[in-house]
Amino acid sequence: MTGKTLDVITIGRSSVDLYGAQVGGRLEDMGSFQKYIGGSPTNMAAGTARLGLRSALITRVGDEHMGRFIREELSREGVDVRGVVTDPERLTALVILGIRDQEQFPLIFYRTDCADMALCEDDIVPSFIAESRAVVATGTHLSHARTEAAVLKALRLARETGAQTALDIDYRPNLWGLAGHGAGESRFIESAAVTAKLQAHLHLFDLIVGTEEEFHIAGGSTNTVEALRAVRAVSQAHLVCKRGARGAVAFTGEIPDSLDDGETGPGFPIEVFNVLGAGDGFMSGLLKGWLDNEPWPVALKYANACGAFAVSRHGCTPAYPSLEELTYFLNRGVKTPALRKDPDLEQIHWSTNRHGVWDHMRVFAFDHRKQLEEMEGATPEKIGAFKLLCLQAAEQVADGGPGYGILCDNRLGRDALYRAAGTGLWIGRPVEWPGSRPLMLEPEIGPDFGGLSEWPLEHVVKVLCFCHPDDDAQMWAQQEETLLRLFTAARRNRLEFLLEVIPSKVAPVDDDTTARIIDRIYALGISPDWWKLEPFKTDAAWTRACDAITRHDPYVRGVVVLGLDAPAEELAQSFALAARQSLVKGFAVGRTIFGSVARAWLREELGDTDAVTEMARRFSHLCRIWDEARAAAPGEADRTPQTTVA
Repeated sequence: MTGKTLDVITIGRSSVDLYGAQVGGRLEDMGSFQKYIGGSPTNMAAGTARLGLRSALITRVGDEHMGRFIREELSREGVDVRGVVTDPERLTALVILGIRDQEQFPLIFYRTDCADMALCEDDIVPSFIAESRAVVATGTHLSHARTEAAVLKALRLARETGAQTALDIDYRPNLWGLAGHGAGESRFIESAAVTAKLQAHLHLFDLIVGTEEEFHIAGGSTNTVEALRAVRAVSQAHLVCKRGARGAVAFTGEIPDSLDDGETGPGFPIEVFNVLGAGDGFMSGLLKGWLDNEPWPVALKYANACGAFAVSRHGCTPAYPSLEELTYFLNRGVKTPALRKDPDLEQIHWSTNRHGVWDHMRVFAFDHRKQLEEMEGATPEKIGAFKLLCLQAAEQVADGGPGYGILCDNRLGRDALYRAAGTGLWIGRPVEWPGSRPLMLEPEIGPDFGGLSEWPLEHVVKVLCFCHPDDDAQMWAQQEETLLRLFTAARRNRLEFLLEVIPSKVAPVDDDTTARIIDRIYALGISPDWWKLEPFKTDAAWTRACDAITRHDPYVRGVVVLGLDAPAEELAQSFALAARQSLVKGFAVGRTIFGSVARAWLREELGDTDAVTEMARRFSHLCRIWDEARAAAPGEADRTPQTTVA
């Protein structure tokens, strides 16, 4: 369709899912929870966006932290949130849920007068609906007169503007008032009133999707074939019936005597770990195939694969695949039935679903501890105060623009680290004990690395390892053990990982030195999101290092080049070489910016305002040097943004 800027708009429930982190016990015994976005339409909006569709959501959220979380998380997933209305009077819906075993998934809906159930006709904007190729509704929002009116208006506008319409029956008896609060996992209770309500609207849809039980409620019969025929009697929609482990079947015409006679797509033999959200993953894949006009066997293959990912992982939306991951999986097939334990698949899942775009990196690194502690006049309190001035300088140069960041520690720079939250800056946080070799970590990380569980998700784990290919076996064994445990803990806590290596401080280096280290790190099973590398002297060294990284991980975030306290003129030469590599996204420099300023400020020869001004000037100067180097690199001119000069 011409003039359509969106592929799909979903409409209805939106909640925050608090997912029990422990598996195999009662919800009563859960000790901690992971926080995700939830609600079928919300999950589908994110799931289709991951598959490359231009998706949007119409719903309501509260004017509070959870409502803002949903809006921000959807934006990070690439979902258009213009249709997400903030309700000043109602709270965002919550769901508390857990994984008891393969068959029991207890959940409690906190939806009494929640924000999304206040969705009304005024929230449906005709021009917004007109932008989309399809509108998808779910059954819950047909259960209340106000939300029903909103859905019907959206469907009418969709038909008037040439969009297709789809229904995910999504039958939850207690959301229709048929079961108690403790029966959240109940999937079917017969109700003539619910059947009549659904059947009154089924003719409005081009596609209707549900489990066998959901078609039972839509068709008014517990015989699936009879139920499907009852639905067909009032709707000419394509019908897709989900059959659990037996896959799914599509019917485009009359309903045959056997479900096996419909159109099917291949299934996938995987372990069932968590069925919650599997239907929304299935629907995301199905919508991808349907809107791409794929044959039903292909669309069902997409749907079955996306459902397989969902049942094999923790959470709903976090489990859904990216398009790259789905393509890889369909081409390679199942290696292990427990998909979450397939390291190759998990690496692609992680690296293609990371939030944020950081193609340009200008990082003010003031995570230094030992260097500041050794300066005249330094105390922990004064160093902490100085790091707040460093943050002010970074924010002044960034001026709210993209592509700026800081490196800041928690031991001496805690106040600055906390204050940086939510500013839009990229935030790296060191874990190594300064100067340690073999590598040791800051005490806050803990002997079991459990300290990472306290970190905000936006913080990037940064670790500096002084290593060299010629180190003896014992040195490598000690450092590798720490690095591997740290990387594993970072992934477990959903934190990105930056690895900095500086071999030149250990022994002489040549053009192959760092590339050899990179190969060794990947051979351990460590795939850093970021690399921080010293400024090489030759193009060959840069090319070999970058080639080694991309050979092992084509989805890596990139490389930032460090400064090693070099003067700005020397850094300009380093930047010119580094900027020739597209994998190098920018720099992370510290003492060149703050070194002499810190010494003067700690001796009380420089005031706060002058210190901030001077560091902002130096940081801005380095940003300009980097941008000029990038602009001069072959093929990079149109990728270079403008730098704000303080």
